[in-house]
Amino acid sequence: MPEQTSEQTTDATVEVSDAPHHSRFEITAGGRLAGFLEYRMLPGVIVFEHTEINQDFQGRGLAGQLAAGALDAVRDRDLRIRPVCEYLAGYVQRNPRYAGLVEPPSPDS
Repeated sequence: MPEQTSEQTTDATVEVSDAPHHSRFEITAGGRLAGFLEYRMLPGVIVFEHTEINQDFQGRGLAGQLAAGALDAVRDRDLRIRPVCEYLAGYVQRNPRYAGLVEPPSPDS
């Protein structure tokens, strides 16, 4: 069963869930797919690669809700992240409570 978080907005119920068969977290608003955050799994690390919010849902703060839901799920699973996606990397910088999830640099870098 997908892991979900819910939040009430003025226009619809918003849910973030992991869709591992698509390698992405998805956000729905009012039961409609509003966007996704694609990832690739490595041992102990989720590499976040791309965030996309469908045009009909832009400007509602859903990208931030999607990022928070995905990062909270990562924390719950005791994993690390590698934020390749520029949006997610910026979100982590703006929200330092998630900084501890970032994979430490390797000794070779």
